[in-house]
Amino acid sequence: MSAHIDDGKFFSRNIIAAGNPVPWEEDPEYNKKELPKNIVEDLKHSNTASFLVIRNGKILHEQYWNGYDKLSKTNSFSMAKAVTVMLLGKAIEEGKIKSIDDKFSDYFNEFKGKEFTENLTLKNLAQMESGLNWEEDYKNPFLPNAKAYYGRSLIKATFSRRFKQNPGEKFEYQSGSTQLLGFAVRKAVNQSLASYLSEKFWIPLGMEQNAEWSTDESGMEKTYCCIHSNARDFAKLGQLFLNDGKVNYQQVLNLDFINQMRTPTEKSEEIYGMGFWINNDNPIKHYYFLGLQGQYIIMIPEHNMVIVRTGSYNNLPKNDRGRPDQVKFLVNETVKLFQ
Repeated sequence: MSAHIDDGKFFSRNIIAAGNPVPWEEDPEYNKKELPKNIVEDLKHSNTASFLVIRNGKILHEQYWNGYDKLSKTNSFSMAKAVTVMLLGKAIEEGKIKSIDDKFSDYFNEFKGKEFTENLTLKNLAQMESGLNWEEDYKNPFLPNAKAYYGRSLIKATFSRRFKQNPGEKFEYQSGSTQLLGFAVRKAVNQSLASYLSEKFWIPLGMEQNAEWSTDESGMEKTYCCIHSNARDFAKLGQLFLNDGKVNYQQVLNLDFINQMRTPTEKSEEIYGMGFWINNDNPIKHYYFLGLQGQYIIMIPEHNMVIVRTGSYNNLPKNDRGRPDQVKFLVNETVKLFQ
């Protein structure tokens, strides 16, 4: 019928190995405040699995529903898009990719000399300005998203798509763009993206559990989605950005690149950067990783806070200029509660 947060078991996968786990330190106020009725009702109504609040680098609130707990691994869906962009940033930092303005056709010759793709850059893919002809629909089996998700070959699902306009002309959120970006990064680092993610982020961040990244039959990661991890470890990704890319004084991701990720683009009308959704319209500014069914890792710099929500909110309402209303609601109410 559609994708689900627990369907990782149906797909082949690559392991994202954790190293020495560094558990979250608990805030002195950990779980001492009950969530007010309006937040609880919103979370229950939206079929929430987990809700976490991190403040000043410590876990402040943690709650689970529907049989999930702190060890439960659920699908990140499109939160993985921002992770793929992080891998791009790391590969640039390490000189494995020369520049974010590299042409995609330099990695894959079949895109050379084709209409619209000759000048397609990695940056165009990261900013969702590729000009690809792609429909974002997991249910219709004839559309590309479902073919990429359920099919056997990601190359077939993405490389067969046409482009409809010049790159850099228009913002259009598309899983296909991030999958193409993933192919380029995979080629540049010359190892599985799961192992690269493990080395560069999962181990340095002290993740508590191995995660899994769903793949196609060739072992290529679905880079537009499908990292299966627990809420506590997802929160560490958010904390990394609040800390401007540092873990214990070690710069894990370059700050200039982080600032590019969280700077909204003109073409998106200031709602999207590179992998991140951004809300600077709200009095409490925030930016976030966003997944298909309301998976969020929300960073609120002004309050040094990370909010994680996982679950399966089918047909997630998006009324706030293409962003889910729920994110803004959770930001405003959580900050009010824990100020």
